[in-house]
Amino acid sequence: MSKVLLIDDDIELVGMFQEYLEQEGFEVKTAHDGVAGTAEAFTGLYAIAILDVMMPRMNGLETLRRIRARSQLPILMLTGRGDDTDRIVGLELGADDYVAKPCTPRELTARIRAILRRTQAAPLDASAAAALSVGQLTMWPEQRRATWAGAPLELTSTEFNLLEVLARHAGRPVSKNTLSEQGLGRPMARFDRNIDVHLSSLRHKLGTIADGRSCLQTVYRLGYQLIKE
Repeated sequence: MSKVLLIDDDIELVGMFQEYLEQEGFEVKTAHDGVAGTAEAFTGLYAIAILDVMMPRMNGLETLRRIRARSQLPILMLTGRGDDTDRIVGLELGADDYVAKPCTPRELTARIRAILRRTQAAPLDASAAAALSVGQLTMWPEQRRATWAGAPLELTSTEFNLLEVLARHAGRPVSKNTLSEQGLGRPMARFDRNIDVHLSSLRHKLGTIADGRSCLQTVYRLGYQLIKE
């Protein structure tokens, strides 16, 4: 049973989400402000946290920043519909994905499962469990660990997923829709900036190749490509 941390000050909404998630087989713990939510996230007991942007005492973005400083716990943000600024800032701070409010419990549950499928997936065969190397990048999918030139990479669960997809297709462009389906577990929505923001963050964390270029390149109209040296 996956344990979910739900951080939101809307008592009625939290109760509805909690009841639905528990019926779907999840164990749910709730917190109603950012301070309590941060403390609970640091216990290490949860598979994922659901985090609202607008909360008292400490807002969702500051809560996210503090959690990310110490933990790679998968985080799904709840944002206002049409509020692109909060969504982009949340992704830049390390959120794995977002759902716009108002949303249905079914939609929220589907997004949670999409994230957990990727973060908890077991390798399908021995080759999937083996180290995956592209240039100075080495990944261990089973351990969800990655290094660049031997130095550990601090990646969110979604960043790891996307980088693994690119590494398995190294030297070839990968479309945004493929990255969304394989990295986020869902088709890319219209006007969705999620992939772009995550890949921008990855560029800053990865090193350069011999000629000084980023190892992660945008291929016009085709998507993104991890350069294979």
